[in-house]
Amino acid sequence: MTWLVLVDKPSDFPNADTPHKVMAVRDYLLRPRLFGETKPQVINLSRSYAYQGAGYYSSLLAEARGHRVMPSVETMIELSRKSLYRIAVPELEDRLNKLLRGLDDPPLEAFRLLVCFGRTDDVRLEAFGRHLFDWFRAPILEVMVAAGEWRSITRIRALPITELKPVERRFLVDGLDRYTRRAWKPPKARTAARYSLAVLYDPQAQMPPSMQSSLKHMAKVAARLGVEVEPIQKVDLDRLAEFDALFIRETTAIDNHTYRFARRAAQEGMPVIDDPVSMIRCTNKVYLAELLAANAVPTPKTVIIDSLKQAETLPDEVGWPVVLKIPDGSFSRGVFKLDTPEALKDRLEALLEESDLVLAQEFVPTSFDWRIGVLGGEPLFACKYLMAKQHWQVINHRPGQAADEGRSKAVALDDVSPGVVEAAVKAARLIGDGLYGVDLKETDRGVVVIEVNDNPNLDHGYEDAVAKDELWEKLVTWFVRRLDERRGAHRETNA
Repeated sequence: MTWLVLVDKPSDFPNADTPHKVMAVRDYLLRPRLFGETKPQVINLSRSYAYQGAGYYSSLLAEARGHRVMPSVETMIELSRKSLYRIAVPELEDRLNKLLRGLDDPPLEAFRLLVCFGRTDDVRLEAFGRHLFDWFRAPILEVMVAAGEWRSITRIRALPITELKPVERRFLVDGLDRYTRRAWKPPKARTAARYSLAVLYDPQAQMPPSMQSSLKHMAKVAARLGVEVEPIQKVDLDRLAEFDALFIRETTAIDNHTYRFARRAAQEGMPVIDDPVSMIRCTNKVYLAELLAANAVPTPKTVIIDSLKQAETLPDEVGWPVVLKIPDGSFSRGVFKLDTPEALKDRLEALLEESDLVLAQEFVPTSFDWRIGVLGGEPLFACKYLMAKQHWQVINHRPGQAADEGRSKAVALDDVSPGVVEAAVKAARLIGDGLYGVDLKETDRGVVVIEVNDNPNLDHGYEDAVAKDELWEKLVTWFVRRLDERRGAHRETNA
């Protein structure tokens, strides 16, 4: 990997301070073909990121040339005015105050915090520095914190390198070295990979969407296609820009790190599964219900509830038993089947305390659910997910015990009723162009879509039992095709 540091003058950051190439901003702007096919990682240390200044244009043209750059133009703009970055301040202040309350001797007066590549000059606040760097990927950030019982952030800015004191410059050099350092890997006797794919996973997850053995199998298939797969974890957000694409293999949620990874990847222009828009759409069952209904996709009878009074009319609208769902449940969690008015009222009251809206649906009993995998708007695999033993769902979550999961059986797409596949594809295309798992039930009354998952299970020996390696090849090719298109677009821009 080639790293390039941009400066206004050589004295701002001498080449002797780093093993990476240091180049003047002017040379970078005026010599677009200097690197040929090489796509360097650019660290822009210009003295100013002012709109339409040399520093601004360096990042703008880096993006046009297909060079990954820090900071991006978007970050420059966000940090230019408090009105633009204030959306991040409440979350940052919350993280900062929690850390300060845990210190034995927290600063009592207003203070300044220097953050270089996510590292802080006060080592006790490193977690805050990483969180800030997640929001604003800039090499040098200055944070001003006011005094008071609640420590408020009065200013965040990208600090010019010329304003650093000698000790702070050494801190910057060390931060750059740590950020760009990668673990040494012995050379392998194979063709160099064209692209690198980061796979976000949690080795401690009890019910991951893909087992580690499956991800290792995918890596073998990807290598044949010129793609290097590297696992990353939630602590590796600051490394994300080192890769070409991202595949998220953790259970997704808007309020955890998976969304932050997806958002960052999208900001970097990286192909990503799951993308943040798909996450937002799929993780909320109320949105899905409205979307499917508006586009005439068949679903069970569905009612959106915002009041306990609706418990009285629900049985007339959807019948008994009534199925209640929280908007953001996953893996069959947060889904309840109620058989009596008393149970319905009690459960609905509890759920409305947690969410302003709750979903109610008719109960559609079947011995199995169809899961149709859809990738890029085309069917990828089909599976029958059988109900857990003596239970009405695929997964039976038992208090204090391990979850009981029903068996699954892969089926050739040609052996699935056309109506099932057509409904699944139509539903998935409403969400986006990524990878989705559409759950459906096939009944005497026809096919109904239960939900669309943005993070479907994909395991070797299960979902790929029919298609074998062809399934993984299609998945990797989805990333390769988009990366090739992106590279081609950059070539046309620079022609």
